Amino acid sequence: MAFFHQPGARQPFLRAPAIVLGLTALLIVIEAARELFFRQATAQLFYEFGFVPARYSHEFLAVHSLNGGGPVARALPFVSYMFLHADWTHVLVNSIWLVPFGSVVARRYGGPLFLLFFLVCGVIGAAVHLVFNWGSPAPVIGASAAVSGLMGAAFRMMIRGPNAPLTPLFSKPVLLWTAIWIVLNVVAGITGFGTGPGVKLVAWQAHIGGYFAGLFLADVFDRLRGKHAIAR
Repeated sequence: MAFFHQPGARQPFLRAPAIVLGLTALLIVIEAARELFFRQATAQLFYEFGFVPARYSHEFLAVHSLNGGGPVARALPFVSYMFLHADWTHVLVNSIWLVPFGSVVARRYGGPLFLLFFLVCGVIGAAVHLVFNWGSPAPVIGASAAVSGLMGAAFRMMIRGPNAPLTPLFSKPVLLWTAIWIVLNVVAGITGFGTGPGVKLVAWQAHIGGYFAGLFLADVFDRLRGKHAIAR
């Protein structure tokens, strides 16, 4: 317990980088704005900027005489869905996971690469969800897939230390944690825990997709980071 009795020592796990705090604050501010100013238009907001697989199905759009929009309207939800949440509990739970795992990744990669990593994991999570839920009209919202990617990368960083080489993908700790994470998400998806009417909150395929994106892309981003990328 000596760690907690060194007032002069730096405690990086408890001191989140500014980029992580800024991202967390952005998620909370957006939720506050939705609650205060757009509460009556929540359904429209979720369908407009949430990730709706049906938007990419020509068959669904034709049957229901709907227009999926142009290239921008179809591409934007891959990113915008991460910044929308169903309620305060949803955004706070994601924030609680984002701060510790995001801090580990941000310290290793620096701010710009951290943000890119976050977004890429979220986009891949949405793409995986799309494959398994083709034509579904239920909008997916929340940063969970991107945060799952941060978790996957952070776990490979934490085992050996922040500046040490990444823990191998097929090491026992990584395989064990991956198995646990998959089981937890599949159970959540099957039981419907946390879902609400019309909004698919537990998008477990997106979570798993984001997690594996983080797990594998950690190596790629490790090669991209510069010598001074680690935020002190």
